[in-house]
Amino acid sequence: MSLFNAHFQLDQFDIQILAMLQRDSHLSQRVIAEQVSLSAPAVQRRIKRLEEAGVIQAYVALLEPSKVGAPMLLMIEVQIHNEKQALLAPLESRIAREAAVQQCYFITGQADYLLVVAVATMEEYMALTQRLFEADENVKRFTSSVVLRRVKVGLSLPLPTLGR
Repeated sequence: MSLFNAHFQLDQFDIQILAMLQRDSHLSQRVIAEQVSLSAPAVQRRIKRLEEAGVIQAYVALLEPSKVGAPMLLMIEVQIHNEKQALLAPLESRIAREAAVQQCYFITGQADYLLVVAVATMEEYMALTQRLFEADENVKRFTSSVVLRRVKVGLSLPLPTLGR
């Protein structure tokens, strides 16, 4: 049985491999192969296919912000005046270039964008918001919330389960 997902077939082996890689992207293909009952070359082919299809987009290390000089985490909600793509593109381009912006989402609700930002100091935060928003006449306003404690952090997605 396979799961049809955005023009890409995922079967139970793919799902098991993805689950293992989400937990630890450093697992060797040999270890994965033993766990899912495939050969290492078969696992290698599947991983390559998943990468080429864009299912696996990157392999990353999850860092502790306070240990790498960015102890302040903030959530920034941005409201804009006009949602025309030509007016959004410059803002999105500036956001994409900023290393301090960890994540950015175009959302529904009161705000139009939600940004997750990691900075060292309040001064760095203020300079960041000036660069991102001050000269953009399409930005109506932004509000920020300081993260007091990280309760859960991760990028792992829930994966479907398929009958065997």
